[in-house]
Amino acid sequence: MRVGIGYDVHPFGKGRRLMLGGVLIEGEEGLDGHSDADVVLHAIIDALLGAAGLGDIGLHFPPGDPAYAGADSKDLLRHVMRLLKEAGHTVENADVTVIAERPRLQDHIGRMRRTIAPILEVEDACISVKATTHEGLGAIGRGEGVAAMAVTLLK
Repeated sequence: MRVGIGYDVHPFGKGRRLMLGGVLIEGEEGLDGHSDADVVLHAIIDALLGAAGLGDIGLHFPPGDPAYAGADSKDLLRHVMRLLKEAGHTVENADVTVIAERPRLQDHIGRMRRTIAPILEVEDACISVKATTHEGLGAIGRGEGVAAMAVTLLK
């Protein structure tokens, strides 16, 4: 068994769609980033790569590489899953905490779990997505962006 921890943060950006956990959150300002800036999937990607000893998201998908401009993070996660399989790993579970003052995510968590689970080739019950605020502290607390932390377990 191997454990990995991942973290990602992005500021809000004008004219962007908000993608979290592979799900489009309608009517909300999106996050700024080179790809679709999905902090949930990026945190999972880093946790998976870390658990497998395969580096980090920036190593595999450099932010300055035009090939990843506007990339769908679900595709990046699928690529990482291929790397894990080649290295002989399978995913047991993923646990994610989203840290944001806005938007409220409770109504979207089920869709996130149902989107992430098949990509990781696990049951929905093996994916946990939780949301919390930053209690008004720092940039996240002022509502300037969204962060996510993830822990994964590989076998």
